[in-house]
Amino acid sequence: MLLHYGDGGTTLVSLPRDSFVAIPGHGSNKLNAAYAFGGPKLLVRTVEQATGIRIDHYAEIGFGGFVGVVDAVGGVDMCLKQPLRDPKAGLNLRPGCQTLSGAEALGFVRTRKFANGDLERVQNQRRFFAALMDKATSPGVLFNPFRSIPLALNSTSNFTVDEGDHLLDLVRLMWAMRSLSGGDGVTTTVPVGGFGSSAAAGSFVRWDRAKSEALFEALREDEPVPSSVVRR
Repeated sequence: MLLHYGDGGTTLVSLPRDSFVAIPGHGSNKLNAAYAFGGPKLLVRTVEQATGIRIDHYAEIGFGGFVGVVDAVGGVDMCLKQPLRDPKAGLNLRPGCQTLSGAEALGFVRTRKFANGDLERVQNQRRFFAALMDKATSPGVLFNPFRSIPLALNSTSNFTVDEGDHLLDLVRLMWAMRSLSGGDGVTTTVPVGGFGSSAAAGSFVRWDRAKSEALFEALREDEPVPSSVVRR
């Protein structure tokens, strides 16, 4: 996910892992292949090249750390329109509003048991992370040492950030994302123009060139994102 905040508002953009992009030194492949080829540095270079946007900060969290952060804040409230069952993700959730534990939350953001697979999964990931940041910055967590201290310990020990970054940058990320859970700002997926396949990459997603460029240009210029390119 790509997070931008500034005068143009806060925008959270999902970059589907199956996006077909040029990877410096490795030809064209799926976006997640950049991480496999060269870790975070190559992933960042790939995203910068594909979007024309400079990435100032990078944060990464593993599965185990994710569970710890969610449990540290006492779980995260989510409302589901339908039941979600995915044995591979260890997921069995009922419809309605409920508090997800760390293990349940992990299954929720990982499952692809939807008609449109990864595209709906990234929507759920944006919804969940916005709700998580809202909970993490709520008075019930910040002013409760039994919540805030475990959260700080889990955040600093389980998040991987780029050189020169520290806890303050994670706090800024939390506050930037907090507004999204309240309906302020924009959450979207890169506009998709179609699908394709190749021998090297298998099935992949193609971005809509005109709409994705309009989205990235707005972020580069720190202007409001046009509603015509927003995919909910």
